[in-house]
Amino acid sequence: MASALGIIFAGYVLGSIPTGYWVGKAARGIDIRQIGSGSTGATNVLRAVGKKEALLVLVVDILKGYLPVLAAFHLEQQNQAPWHFPVLHLVAVIVATATIVGHSKSMFLNFTGGKSAATGLGTLLALDPIAALMTFATWLLVLFVSRIVSLASIAAAVACPLSMLAVKAPPAILGYSILAFLYVTIRHKSNIGRLLKGEEPKIGAKSKEEEQTG
Repeated sequence: MASALGIIFAGYVLGSIPTGYWVGKAARGIDIRQIGSGSTGATNVLRAVGKKEALLVLVVDILKGYLPVLAAFHLEQQNQAPWHFPVLHLVAVIVATATIVGHSKSMFLNFTGGKSAATGLGTLLALDPIAALMTFATWLLVLFVSRIVSLASIAAAVACPLSMLAVKAPPAILGYSILAFLYVTIRHKSNIGRLLKGEEPKIGAKSKEEEQTG
């Protein structure tokens, strides 16, 4: 039990690493939380700092979700985990949950952060790469058509549990995908309000108000 709690806590700590905040400080000397959406995610970094910096944040945020979940999942798959629970992959999905919560509620930033879309994708890549690619393809398609990052992220969140159903994922992983869908969607509630009003900015568009997503 102690080892399971340890890797869950490690997942939260890794998820909490404020990549966007640190990049903003290093590249421009700014607090990314005080600019645009206030999110520490890649989209806000793109708008406030630059493309290269946003790409770095995106990659690191994905890895934050991928690596701890992959470690727990691999140990369970190989029957090498020092914990034993009746539900298959239970610890791996709890680690996944801890990482997305850590990203949006960072222990290093007074429990503020991003919206967990990229980190959530990282967890999916570790749990089921095929379902993750299906989810990412949805994101790309909606972004290509709409040019609205938040809409693409919400669509991908919806596609997540549907993709897990399509690949017949184990119950614990399917359950996590539903939780992730709900969590990421809730994190985008302000975006949903603007989408309904037709006020959500598109990528590359000039706006008085920055797109609040990331």
